[in-house]
Amino acid sequence: MHRILITRRLPEEGIGKLLDTADVDIWPEDGPMPRESMLERIAPADAIISLLSDRIDEEAMDAAPSLKAIANYAVGYDNIDVGAATSRGIPVLNTPGVLTDATADLAFSLLLSVARRVVESDRYVREGRFRIWEPKLLLGKELKGRTLGVVGAGQIGSAVMRRARCFGMELAYHSRKRRPGLEEELGCEFLPLDELLERSDFITLHVPLTEETRHMIGRSELKMMGPGSVLINTSRGAVVEENALVEALKNGDIWGAGLDVYEEEPRVHSDLIGLDNVVLLPHLGSATEETRTKMAELAVNGLMTVLSGGVPENCVNPEVLEGGVRRIV
Repeated sequence: MHRILITRRLPEEGIGKLLDTADVDIWPEDGPMPRESMLERIAPADAIISLLSDRIDEEAMDAAPSLKAIANYAVGYDNIDVGAATSRGIPVLNTPGVLTDATADLAFSLLLSVARRVVESDRYVREGRFRIWEPKLLLGKELKGRTLGVVGAGQIGSAVMRRARCFGMELAYHSRKRRPGLEEELGCEFLPLDELLERSDFITLHVPLTEETRHMIGRSELKMMGPGSVLINTSRGAVVEENALVEALKNGDIWGAGLDVYEEEPRVHSDLIGLDNVVLLPHLGSATEETRTKMAELAVNGLMTVLSGGVPENCVNPEVLEGGVRRIV
């Protein structure tokens, strides 16, 4: 039987097939597996299912001489040294597609919550401050006719645009490649990043974290957005320079923000906590029962395909697989 390390408890419905066919070691505690424990428990593993909080680098791979596959329980995989895995002939898998709608729903929930000051208003009522209806109490922003700028028009970014269209928003996007089919479907406009930031009322980020995208939204970009704008981030925290964001929110350089991710997650910048013009969530993008189960199933199916000599569709470095047989580089 293959030996599989899973670094956190996952939905049993999603990993049942693996439990029946492999020797599975699951970290039983709440919270991330300590680094020392991970290095010890990965040693005999043929494969690992990791989370974003697990750093799978050269040290981890060297600690596991039998490692044949890494499956990340996420669509992003910036916690994995893919180059090191590729040089060792180890396929890296992720969970694309299955979390598109859940994450798009959450991004739009953040957009609405910030625009209509939902969290701030809830706190206002709970604190007993609601005495009487007032014409200028907690005024927010309407969406109809406003421009939504989407940075990263992949599956999730496209799904957010489809939701925004139902609210009567104007649509613009910036991406590595133009999407003519999407432009025809939704009537969205492709713009360079600086023009998108200047023209959009709401900006939502849907890019992977790479060296190119790290701090792509910094002090100068936030100033381009303008004092009436809103920033939504459900991608990766380090896409935004957090100190600059705090400064922009405090100074009124932008109107508000909605964040599901943080630059030094799970640590949240202390100054963000006290600001009323930002909505903060604990990385809930894919947090529905259905999606988390589908993510587990996709990770498990990909691992089982690799371990049986096949080529899974969710491999991010398919060059290490040749004709369905693992190729050592």
